Amino acid sequence: MSHFKQTLEGRVALITGGARGIGKSIAENFVQSGARVIIVDSGGDIDGRNPDPDIVKDAANQLGESAVGSFMDIGSTESAAKAVALAKEKWGRLDIVVNNAAILRDHFIFKARPEDFDEVVRVNLAGYYHVLSTATPIFREQAKAGNPEAPYTWGRVINIVSTAGFYGNYGQSAYASAKNGVIGLTRVAALDLARSKVSVNAIAPFARSRVTEIIVPANEEQATYKERALRIEPKHVSSIVNWLCSDQGQGISGQLFGVRGREVFLFSQPRPVRNFVMESDAKPESLAEQAKEHFEDAYTELVTDLESFNSEPVL
Repeated sequence: MSHFKQTLEGRVALITGGARGIGKSIAENFVQSGARVIIVDSGGDIDGRNPDPDIVKDAANQLGESAVGSFMDIGSTESAAKAVALAKEKWGRLDIVVNNAAILRDHFIFKARPEDFDEVVRVNLAGYYHVLSTATPIFREQAKAGNPEAPYTWGRVINIVSTAGFYGNYGQSAYASAKNGVIGLTRVAALDLARSKVSVNAIAPFARSRVTEIIVPANEEQATYKERALRIEPKHVSSIVNWLCSDQGQGISGQLFGVRGREVFLFSQPRPVRNFVMESDAKPESLAEQAKEHFEDAYTELVTDLESFNSEPVL
């Protein structure tokens, strides 16, 4: 029996991209913790092509009666509404949303196809929005219906993001743009839902997944990163998701976490680090002088997330 048993007893969770990898690990953890889950997945390849309903069905069957598989592309308002409705129809409520579905279509920006960019953003960013716009009214209704002596405080949202969204990585203009957008979506949703006591957080995972498996190293350092990343089990990510979705996670909202093996990071979020006041008729020469004086030692280094996190993980 899992030591997480009872932490999510009676709760209902919707997990997009839940049939494989990190999403499946989260679904397994939730069921072991007493929750019931809706696994939403297209069963497709990492680029979003070749959908396969059997993958979704098999993932749900492995979890038994506490799981239902929903074979669909989550990147539209209609599919998101169907997924949320399924949770209500099956178990009468919805308490947790984990947005994890993602596809990749990597190309250097000078070789990229606009249609690939659009598709990645549709799934990786718009899909998250569609799920939240449909699910959060339910959270608010449940909060309003709560007993004043025992108020409902269980609304939880976890958005899975990537350090590529704020570090960048070669060829990932679409993926990084979408994931950075999800960080902004997380902050806004956290603000919008604060009065309803709904917590919304983002997690950047480092773990073995289809994303790490398809990394094509651009240098020796990135090759080492990939080798290390493939040794990291996704179970550690699901442990942090469980914590944030439990009673113990109440009140933590709008935050950006990272999980790499047993290491847990709390990331800073963009805030001004320096400033200067330019002249009213500023010329490039004077701006260059002021920037050199105030900014030169504070510019962000141009490195990828793969270089920045290329050290031995704590397993």
